[in-house]
Amino acid sequence: MQFIMDQITKLNGLLWGPWTLYGLLLAGIVFTIWTKFSQRTVLTHGVAVTRGKFDDPGDPGAINHFQALSAALSATIGLGNIGGVAIAISIGGPGALFWMWVVGFLGMSLKTVEITLAMMHRDTSDPDDPHGGAMWVIDRTLGQRGGAAKIFARFAGSLFCITMLIMTMAGGNMFQTWNVADLTLNYFGVPKVATGIVLAVVVGLVIIGGIKRIGRVAGRIVPLMCVLYLAAGLAVLAINIQHLPGILLLVVKSAFSPVEATGAFVGATTWLAFTWGLKRALFSNEAGLGSAPIAHSAAKTNEPAREGVVGGMGPFIDTICICTLTALVILSTGAWNRGPTGELAGELQLITDNGQTRFVAPTSTDALPELPPSDSWSVGSTLFVVVDVPNPEGEGRLHKELMGRVEGDDLGRPTTIAWDEAPAGADWVLGADGLPQKGVYKNYVGASLTSHAFDRAFPGLGKWLVTLASWLFAISTMISWSYYGEQGMIYLGGKRTVLPYKVVFLLLAIVGSVFVETTRELGDMSDLGAGLMLWANMIIVVIVGGGAVRCLDDYTKRLKAGEFHDHAAK
Repeated sequence: MQFIMDQITKLNGLLWGPWTLYGLLLAGIVFTIWTKFSQRTVLTHGVAVTRGKFDDPGDPGAINHFQALSAALSATIGLGNIGGVAIAISIGGPGALFWMWVVGFLGMSLKTVEITLAMMHRDTSDPDDPHGGAMWVIDRTLGQRGGAAKIFARFAGSLFCITMLIMTMAGGNMFQTWNVADLTLNYFGVPKVATGIVLAVVVGLVIIGGIKRIGRVAGRIVPLMCVLYLAAGLAVLAINIQHLPGILLLVVKSAFSPVEATGAFVGATTWLAFTWGLKRALFSNEAGLGSAPIAHSAAKTNEPAREGVVGGMGPFIDTICICTLTALVILSTGAWNRGPTGELAGELQLITDNGQTRFVAPTSTDALPELPPSDSWSVGSTLFVVVDVPNPEGEGRLHKELMGRVEGDDLGRPTTIAWDEAPAGADWVLGADGLPQKGVYKNYVGASLTSHAFDRAFPGLGKWLVTLASWLFAISTMISWSYYGEQGMIYLGGKRTVLPYKVVFLLLAIVGSVFVETTRELGDMSDLGAGLMLWANMIIVVIVGGGAVRCLDDYTKRLKAGEFHDHAAK
């Protein structure tokens, strides 16, 4: 298994190299300029369309514009907004948020083009159950030329579907269940397998009804969870409002310069801020991935550009609003660079012998420091101390977490601490007073860090709000990504593959909650799927994207000429 994960890590290095990230930014800039800053139309006309002003029940499609946007948002507004943003900040530092803003703004134009393309070439042979997405775009454009072009189109469409299935199972499924299970275990002591089973049952009851039920459920869940989360986040920012100007300045400054280690934060380079900001924002709002066009292709409309404009609202709501709120809560409360939880009741030693460092620390959970009333040590909880290690990539030294894990007895009671091996050459970090810093930190991973941030502002809030939001976000994300994977299976093998696919999807929801050790593994798998999916989709968009730009331009001219009527007023 470790060999496979090592190979995935190497492949991710190629998929997410600087060429990919710079290419994505360039594509966003090109389409922003080419569409004459379609972001303006998205935030004006797109709002009117979403409100139902131009809905026509006679148009082909299964769901209205609002339900289509909700279905797409239910896939993007998920644990990526809670857990993914927390991971980006904890690894890349405050500067990661700046690059999320960049992806959010440019992503509005990129997603508008993607969705317009999908609407132009969707399969409406069954008007009540249309199919669309990048696979249909390439099949109905380049594939119509026959010969080698048709073979390439089928290959590209199939490659997109296969990579989408990887992303579906890892990021859209197991990443969600792992984070919810970990959060629920930490706060309520609920076994992870129980969380996985409940999520699988709830999601199964929704996806069995197809896109119409998904659209109806998403149309109710998405507004509810956004309002709850925004209200709580704004309350936290309100009591920390005096810190916001300095935090925003830090975000911009950190996007272009390294951030030094402090507290639980072990430091970050400019490249880490750039890559983690772009990757987590892309994972969250999915601009360039080609996933959202699949949901939007089910919308009732005869105007492809109209749904494209609606879809362009996704990155704004997801990244510029929700992700920003999460990041500011984490930064304003100091959760990202928090001080130690306390000290272990016992001696901590780093012993170096013949160049090898050995870490000696208490192994009984009786030595663990006391936590606030809203938190607790449970089996599976992780903790760390910060050590100073040689820089493997050059001169100097770096800070690094030395991890420990709480293990339990046969009754599930926490009893022992299992510590990792210390890195070669490790030493204690020295404080300003020249003394070793031996504080112990509880390791808040992903959604748990966001929850801890809320608790720092309002003790107990994170326990209930973030747990509820995580459950809602995870369910909404899973139902939409299950639909994306379903459409990929239909393209690859026809409708007969749908039922077996759904069974595997639900089983993996349980597997992800129990048998995956850390989100780093799921993050690597998600990055693999997202990277392959991005490459496959962007090649398609670049080849035929000009058609979408012309369609958007024609639609905008007719909109300005007053050719469209308000169906809602009839």
